[in-house]
Amino acid sequence: MSKIIPLFRVFDETKAREFYIHYLGFTLDWEHRFDDSAPLYMQITKDSLTIHLTEHYGDCSPGAAIRVEMAGIEDFHKQLLSQNYPYSRPGIEIAPWNSKEVCVTDPFGNRITFYEELESK
Repeated sequence: MSKIIPLFRVFDETKAREFYIHYLGFTLDWEHRFDDSAPLYMQITKDSLTIHLTEHYGDCSPGAAIRVEMAGIEDFHKQLLSQNYPYSRPGIEIAPWNSKEVCVTDPFGNRITFYEELESK
């Protein structure tokens, strides 16, 4: 095994693109529909993180949560705030388990916690 790809349930293609591509900075890799009226299934990537977004009933439940380790969380946090995205203004916190964390929730209730481990004292 070499990679895990989380699936997030989404309900509105426009809101999903606005949040993941325009706000968080993911790139659209591909999208698929069985026909023009079928639900959307797409893959997005940012750095080494790949996520599948699906409108298909039964693929997964809304309200999932993932944790993503990263470097440069303070710069990432500033970049998010500088966009003045009206639906998300995440804070940056120091967690009791010795990491800095920025948590974002998409318009469908899915959460991504970006974190950077702090050096041990």
